[in-house]
Amino acid sequence: MNYFQQAAFLLLSAFAIWLFAKNINQIKKNILLGRAKDISGNSAARWKNVLLLAFGQKKMFRNPLVALLHFVVYIGFVIINIEVLEIVLDGILGTHRLFLPVLGGLYSFLINSFEILAAGVIVACAIFLVRRNIIKLKRFISKDLDGWPRSDANYILFTEIILMSLFLTMNAADRALQLQGALHYADSGNFIVSGNLASLFGELSTSTLIAVERGCWWLHIIGIFAFLNYLPYSKHLHILLAFPNAYYARLEPMGEMENMKNVQNEVLYMMQPELAPAVSDATTPVKFGAKDANDLSWKSLLDAYSCTECGRCSTACPANKTGKLLSPRKIMMDTRDRIHEIGKNIKANGGTFKPDGKTLVNDYITTEELRACTSCNACVQECPVSINPLDIIFELRRSLVMEDSNAPQEWNAMFSNIENNFAPWKLSPDDRDGWVRELS
Repeated sequence: MNYFQQAAFLLLSAFAIWLFAKNINQIKKNILLGRAKDISGNSAARWKNVLLLAFGQKKMFRNPLVALLHFVVYIGFVIINIEVLEIVLDGILGTHRLFLPVLGGLYSFLINSFEILAAGVIVACAIFLVRRNIIKLKRFISKDLDGWPRSDANYILFTEIILMSLFLTMNAADRALQLQGALHYADSGNFIVSGNLASLFGELSTSTLIAVERGCWWLHIIGIFAFLNYLPYSKHLHILLAFPNAYYARLEPMGEMENMKNVQNEVLYMMQPELAPAVSDATTPVKFGAKDANDLSWKSLLDAYSCTECGRCSTACPANKTGKLLSPRKIMMDTRDRIHEIGKNIKANGGTFKPDGKTLVNDYITTEELRACTSCNACVQECPVSINPLDIIFELRRSLVMEDSNAPQEWNAMFSNIENNFAPWKLSPDDRDGWVRELS
């Protein structure tokens, strides 16, 4: 590799890394627009979640065949990109297969492993494309995915097939050059997949093979840099965020609801007015629940950015199954879209949010969707990356009921009974044990 190519590679690498860091930093800022929430303690259980849910993909293996295919793509993505380290160093130093003389026989073993995984990734991605576009599984043709989300999934699958094909073609051309004794192409031994493909290039001239090998090398690394900078705009950002999201996953039992301290205090002050703090004009009004995305906790916003859009949550949702509007996947996608829009608004207005007349409730998520939720936790149970749509639904419903007094008449009757009778039923507390007296 000449000095011009080295300089071009350095500029490309620096630009790609700078752009990726810039976009990731904006996502971080968007997530931190959420309200503070202390999630700490029990680090052993949290790291266990990271190992089992993020690395081990434990929940995926409820469907073993699909899980195996996904695991091949995942492992291929992680492990094959170790090979990118050599490509990057070769590009910076102007070398070729830098690790070959260092690792010796281990080098051939590693490349062979990478090639088997690359072939597996191609097969798995092809099957996933068939499932999405030919078989058309129900959760992949839902209207939740209309437009960009459906295209996004296909773009990623095609990109992974192309990247793996470039890797194998590059190695095949490299092996053919080794067999021709070309300068700078040291004998690395036969590779298990590309070695068989090398015979297809046997009749090509050395100059043509070098052009093929170098072309695939450049396209492969450019494709990786492009993929890296595509992630912040794609649902495949979960490749990165699944790990922190698993670490900060809720450890309490799924049926345990998180009470608002402010609500508890309001009840306490009603029962014991002398405990209520003095009210002044400077007192910030207490806000109950969340009306917009930035009223949610930072963890809920991290959940939204971690969503894989796989639809397992909506498939498991009993409300969705019975034809109601609620789709937990859509809740997560709408939350992500809204906080992204808020972040753009703040950036465009010099760090201050300029009201745009929109809120997450009503403009993105309807009251009908929120009321359809039965709080059964099926969506939480099914999510492979520990996302909790229920937290968002609860906060939005709290705002509707406690801030806007927007609740169905049936709910209001129940609320009134609880307030007056300490139970959902219209029965006096004094009569609650009447059935016992009738037995005596």
